[in-house]
Amino acid sequence: MKNLRAVIADDEELARSILREYIERPENEAGIEIVAECANGFEAVKACGELRPDVLFLDIQMPKLDGFEVLELIDRDIAVVFVTAFDQYAMRAFDAAAVDYLLKPFGAERFRAAMDKVRRRVGEPRPASLPETLQNAARPPGAHLERIVVKDGARVHVIAARALDYAEAQDDYVALRSAGKSWLKQQTIGSLEAALDPKKFVRMHRSYLVNVERITRIDPNTKDTWLAVLTDGSKIPVSRAGYAKFNALIEEG
Repeated sequence: MKNLRAVIADDEELARSILREYIERPENEAGIEIVAECANGFEAVKACGELRPDVLFLDIQMPKLDGFEVLELIDRDIAVVFVTAFDQYAMRAFDAAAVDYLLKPFGAERFRAAMDKVRRRVGEPRPASLPETLQNAARPPGAHLERIVVKDGARVHVIAARALDYAEAQDDYVALRSAGKSWLKQQTIGSLEAALDPKKFVRMHRSYLVNVERITRIDPNTKDTWLAVLTDGSKIPVSRAGYAKFNALIEEG
């Protein structure tokens, strides 16, 4: 059997050492070579991009990027096994086409069963993008999105939600504007709107979601439309419905 190349991503050294022990046991017939160990999400994305492993053992709660954010950013043909102490993400992990979900603590038999699944799955790509219900899936219930991750070639950009000026819909993508720069992310504007704080971001137009703190004024345009002028000089079209939403938010505030 072909030896599998593996990356382990977990911020706890003990957790990494347990996986390392299972992988390196003489009786292990899986034939796995550990090519990198990572202590945070950024390191995991970097290792996967540079080393192109067959399988990634991935924790969910990690510094810098969580497991679902990592999953968004890595190649689709990498088999992913979540390894975590939190059982509440299991269904979301399988919805995201993870190969298996190892709940800590687990034994050698359970690990071997996961590797059997990996062997069968290696080379089969996951869906092109995460279902929208899974993007930012590691957020606590009721919490609003605080950051947006975007992959630009080999680079990963993390945009703080408060730093976002506006988002523009472009088919199945959104163009994100922040601090004079733009990034393109595969996500619908509707799902982004649902994730952000509605007291801070308003759908001013069907194609534009705007940070209300960036609006300096709203000028009349036509009979039933307006233009929102932002602090950077951008002019965003405002529909009748968007104008009503903005005024309602101002009155609440």
